[in-house]
Amino acid sequence: MNKRYSDEQITKAIKEHEAGAQVEDICRDLGTSSGTFSNWRSKFAGLEVNETKRLRELETENNKLKRLLADKLLEVEAMKDVLSKKVVEPAGRKEIVSHLSSVIGSAND
Repeated sequence: MNKRYSDEQITKAIKEHEAGAQVEDICRDLGTSSGTFSNWRSKFAGLEVNETKRLRELETENNKLKRLLADKLLEVEAMKDVLSKKVVEPAGRKEIVSHLSSVIGSAND
């Protein structure tokens, strides 16, 4: 069962552990494994709630930017592939490139 924990819950659990509570007790209260708690501790130790939220926002934004970059790199490779092959005469290339640009441009909107 996948359960999403709030930033407040994660931060509170880590602070409890820093105050001396046993990992097993914290995990039992939250209904999570000690491995999950260990991952939280390595990722969020020393952060406040607002910093934890900001970290998640930055991770989400980073993933979005990585997807955009991958899409653009694929577009560039497709353009290079079309332009490098001698499938059409040079006069026909301009038409193909404009068509690809319009198709790719409308797909990104």
